[in-house]
Amino acid sequence: MWIFSRYKDYAPLWTDVASLKQANRVHAFRIVTVLLLIFISLWYNGYAIAKLAKKWPTPLDNYQHLNPNPLLNHDFYQSLKPPALSETAVLTSMYTDSYATAIATLGHSLDRVNSTATRLLFYLPEHISAEALCIATATGFVPHPVSRISPPRNGDGTNKRFLDAYSKLNLWTLGDAGYTAVVHLDADTLVLRNFDELFTLPYRFGAVPDVYVGTHGFALEFNTGVIYARPDTVVFRDMMEKMQTLSYDGLQADQAFLNQYYAAAAVRLPYAYNANLAIKKRQPAMWEDLWKRARIVHYTLVKPFLAEADNSGETIVPMEGLEANIHARMGEFDGAFKQELLEWLGQWKETYAKYGDKLRECERKADDI
Repeated sequence: MWIFSRYKDYAPLWTDVASLKQANRVHAFRIVTVLLLIFISLWYNGYAIAKLAKKWPTPLDNYQHLNPNPLLNHDFYQSLKPPALSETAVLTSMYTDSYATAIATLGHSLDRVNSTATRLLFYLPEHISAEALCIATATGFVPHPVSRISPPRNGDGTNKRFLDAYSKLNLWTLGDAGYTAVVHLDADTLVLRNFDELFTLPYRFGAVPDVYVGTHGFALEFNTGVIYARPDTVVFRDMMEKMQTLSYDGLQADQAFLNQYYAAAAVRLPYAYNANLAIKKRQPAMWEDLWKRARIVHYTLVKPFLAEADNSGETIVPMEGLEANIHARMGEFDGAFKQELLEWLGQWKETYAKYGDKLRECERKADDI
């Protein structure tokens, strides 16, 4: 390094030139070491970012048409003693009026598959109008008012669409009413095939793994759009206590909490019980097979009964405007969900044909108020 120095012709006043050269060599070594460490750090961070950006592929990302077998072992299922009808319930929840027609359609879809369980509708009396409650219960759901469960920490970090969603946890109080097994369906689901087999599960809690369109892809976390649970007030009280101190990302409200609470204890159900639209966008080949056996489809990305592209539900779509609204939304996601939107529309038309008198009466009562 000394020979490249601009001070190479400088004549030192002291005579210990050897010590000066040694000092320069040490300085050069330090510079090289620092540069090497910087290079290694940049390489490692680049490698880590690349790994995070491209998740390790799963068999679902490489899905192939291999398994033609039925989802359920019917012979074994038929050998089981079915639970008493009075002990099972299909439950849904309504937090805003904009979901009333969705729940009415969900009720009709349960009729179509001969669901035998009691139907319950959780609703927040302070948030739901008499007209919306009338529409939602026209197809068989029994209204069940519940108290709002506030999000912990005043909802800090919670998506504003989910601020009321913790109220779903009232499900665990239904044990006091004699229910031993409950399936909760979010209002943006539609039943395609009977799922009574879920009521025979011996486990305390089950849900379907979540799916995302982006790099997160097929996840270990479960989606709470469809959950199976055995109600227990002791569990409910434990949840309410631990919710206040539990450390978790509250963005997705009840879903984030339940993923943390049940974590390693949750049974992961097959995708057929929560056919999330994100699956079709993520892996069309998987969706092609899934659609043939799906019990419940979940309208996550496009909700046919809502007007806004962000599914905020701030605008109530009137019953007479649902068909036009669905056609207006068919172009979203490059038209990927036309078939599924038409399925929902077809079931809504059946709902209105069968329950039209009741539904129109709901509107008349509202006009008379």
